[in-house]
Amino acid sequence: MLIEFSVGNYRSFKDEVTLSMVAANLTSKNKELDTSNVIAVDQKLSLLTSAAIYGANASGKSNLIAAIRFMRTFVLSSSRETQITDTIAAEPFRLSTATEHEPATFEMVFLLQGTKYRYGFATTTKRVVDEWLYYVPTTREALLFERKLDTIEVKGNFKEGRGLEERTRPNALFLSVVAQFNGQVATQILRWFQRLNVSFGISETHDMLNALTRFENETLRPNIVSFVQQLDLGISDIHIQRSTMKPPKLPHDAPEDIRLFFDNLEKAEAEQISILTRHRKYNENNEPVEWIDFELDEDESEGTQKIFALAYPIIHTLRYGTILVIDEIDARLHPLITCEIIKLFNSVATNPHKAQLIFTTHDTNLLSTDMLRRDQIWFTEKTRQGASQLYSLAEYKYNVRNDAAFEKNYIEGRYGAIPFIGDFSHLLSEAANNG
Repeated sequence: MLIEFSVGNYRSFKDEVTLSMVAANLTSKNKELDTSNVIAVDQKLSLLTSAAIYGANASGKSNLIAAIRFMRTFVLSSSRETQITDTIAAEPFRLSTATEHEPATFEMVFLLQGTKYRYGFATTTKRVVDEWLYYVPTTREALLFERKLDTIEVKGNFKEGRGLEERTRPNALFLSVVAQFNGQVATQILRWFQRLNVSFGISETHDMLNALTRFENETLRPNIVSFVQQLDLGISDIHIQRSTMKPPKLPHDAPEDIRLFFDNLEKAEAEQISILTRHRKYNENNEPVEWIDFELDEDESEGTQKIFALAYPIIHTLRYGTILVIDEIDARLHPLITCEIIKLFNSVATNPHKAQLIFTTHDTNLLSTDMLRRDQIWFTEKTRQGASQLYSLAEYKYNVRNDAAFEKNYIEGRYGAIPFIGDFSHLLSEAANNG
C-alpha cells in the first residue's frame, strides 16, 4: 500500500510536494466514510482507499501522475534498458534559474509485506546524484543503503547489495542493479513498483494494447465482461477475433527494397487481432432475431473504448489489492459511471483486499460529503511564477467544516485551484479591428 509520494524540481513542480494517503484525524459528515474510505493498518496508521486531484488546466495534475510513472519506469528499467550514454527523462523546473540545472527528486513511502519502506533518488538528465533506502524493522527507521554520486554505502541489513557498487552506472539506480542480481529485498521492491499501475487512458496506444493482451490471456476475463455489461452500454459479450492478412501483390517494377519487405511480410502472414463487442439485433416488431458484432476500435464510441481500457486495471487492482493511478478518469465517461468506479474502491464489499485509487479529475459531482472525505480531496494550483503547488482540503489554510458544500465552494473559488478566465466580451470586435 502507498503511504505517500513526494516529487520536487520536476516539470511544473519547483519545490517538493507530497501526496499523502495517510488518513487525517477528522470526522466526516457521513460517518460511514470514516470506515469505508479508510484502511486501518495498525493502531497508529490508517490509509485512504482513494485520492482525487482537482485543479485548473495546466495546473500540474498530469505532471504529478507523470512523476509517479517516471519513478516507476526508472526503477524497473534503469539497470536493464539503458546504456551508459543514455539520458534520463527527469525534466527539471525550467522557469527558474535556481532549479534548471538542479536534480529532480522522487520518493515513495510504502508498505510491503507489513514492513514500511522509504525509497527515493535525486537525478539530473545525465546521472543519479543521490539514492536512499530506509525501512522500519520494529519502531525506528533504519538505513539500508545510501548513495552520493559514485559513493554507495551499504549497511549490514542489506548484504545483498555488497559487491555491486562498482557495477552501477551513473545513469542507473543501485536498487535496480541489486534486483537484477536477485537481491531479495530489492526484487520485492521492484515487484511492488510493477504492481503500481499508471494509466493515461486511451490517449496512449500502450493502454489499449495492454488491455487487449490482458483480456485475451487473463483469468479475470469473465469479471471484465461483467464489468462492461453492468454499465448500460448495450454490450452483451466481448470476444477476440484473429485473422491472417497477406500483403497485396506489388507491381513488377516496384523498388527492390519495398519488394523484399513485402515478400518477407507475406511469408510471415501478418496476424490481425480485433476486439468484438456483441449486440442484440431486432426486427420491425422489436423482437430479438440475432446477434451482431461491432469492432471496438471502429464501431464503438471513445467512451466505450476507454471503459474497456480501464476494465482490466480496475478489476485486477481490486482483486489483488494493489494501487491504480489514472489521469483524467472522467474524460469521455458519464459522471454516473465515474462515480461508480470510485465507489468500487470506497467500499469494504467491493474492495476487501485494500486496493488504492489515485486519480485526477474535473468532475465536481464527486465533491460530495457522501463520496469523499476532506483528506481525499487534493488540489493543484500554480503560483505567478508558474510553479505547481499541491494541497489537500484537510490541510487548507482556512478551516473547512465537515458539512461544507465542497462542490459549490470549489466552483466559487473558495479553495483556489480554478482557472481565472479573462474578459472575452471584446474578443471578436478586436479581431475584426485587427483584420
